[in-house]
Amino acid sequence: MWKAARRGLKAKLRDGAVVPSPNIWYYPDVYERENRAQDVDGAIWRVIAEEAAWAGRDVVDVGCGDGFHLPVFASAARSVVGVEPHEPLLQRAKRRVGELRNVEVLGGPAQRLPLPEGCADVVHARTAYFFGPGCEPGLREADRVLRPGGSLVIVDLDVTGEPYGRWMREDLPHYDPAAVEAFFAGQGFRCRRVATRWWFAERAELEAVLKIEFSPAVAARAIADVLRANDDPANGFTVPVDYRVHVREKPTGLVLPGHSSSSESISPRIP
Repeated sequence: MWKAARRGLKAKLRDGAVVPSPNIWYYPDVYERENRAQDVDGAIWRVIAEEAAWAGRDVVDVGCGDGFHLPVFASAARSVVGVEPHEPLLQRAKRRVGELRNVEVLGGPAQRLPLPEGCADVVHARTAYFFGPGCEPGLREADRVLRPGGSLVIVDLDVTGEPYGRWMREDLPHYDPAAVEAFFAGQGFRCRRVATRWWFAERAELEAVLKIEFSPAVAARAIADVLRANDDPANGFTVPVDYRVHVREKPTGLVLPGHSSSSESISPRIP
């Protein structure tokens, strides 16, 4: 359980429960600083825009946490729905987007989205729930709420990348990145690898973030690695972090396993 939780999973157990995320669930203020430090050059957003442009479309963000990414989608989307299972984060997300008229935040898990069939053009999940084998119920739910031709976009960490992937592998020795990639490929996803950088202005912020992402021993080594690589504190602290962006489209005119035909009438867009 600890190893699964350390990855920040908002995933389903065999009994249908939700795995607590030990970072954002318990340290939301530190995770806010982490979100602000992540991908400071916007590389992931550029890839998503190329693969599943959301301007003028209806977007669902699964496992939206405290809603950090919702305003980015809302700036161009027709409508945005964030779905989050953890009530305290759900309330934080609602406060964040309270003045955005095209955004709604709903409570629910990835495997039981509180949404009608065929209501979305883009379903997005970033480092939440979809971590490889075992996430099939969530994949089916994403397909259910997508319109034919809509895109499912899953962003996860590339554990083969250095140095962040090395730290993750130390905490998760049984995690097999090749098997996870094979799983998504077998599910019909294409994969784009994205090199990003996290940037922290202050050492204290860097240390706080790494301490909620890794076990104490690995966090200590990670902090030391970053300090060695960034020998001028006046320039802040950069951490290279690699991601994978998995994308697939819902087929048009085909029957998906366990779903009704895409040729059937679909629900209107979310208000």
